[in-house]
Amino acid sequence: MFHYTVETTKTPEQAILALTENLKAEKFGVLWQMDMKEKLQEKGVELEMTYHILEVCNPVEAKRVLSENALVGYFLPCKLVVYEENGTTKIGLPKPTSLIGLIENDKLMSIASDIEKRLISCVDKSQ
Repeated sequence: MFHYTVETTKTPEQAILALTENLKAEKFGVLWQMDMKEKLQEKGVELEMTYHILEVCNPVEAKRVLSENALVGYFLPCKLVVYEENGTTKIGLPKPTSLIGLIENDKLMSIASDIEKRLISCVDKSQ
């Protein structure tokens, strides 16, 4: 599977707060957060579900992967999502190994695997 997604009993807002704190512990900062429902509403389009997209970055890791291959920038920053589906809050991310695997570089895959484990840990602690 290209993604990792979990369910939580928290509200989306509670999940985002927990996720943000857990990311800080792993030296990932939230660069940007978009409330997709609100953004679409501004454009006259109604989205029924709550959907938040967070772009996160660990600057040391970003430098490492970009120094290895500039094409990795196509996948940066890492995305995490928090949304409600059928009354259940979900937290998820596309797996960095799935994306980096497209470049076919063993060193990058090793770095992506480490980042993936750390991001999944942040998601799991945010449940």
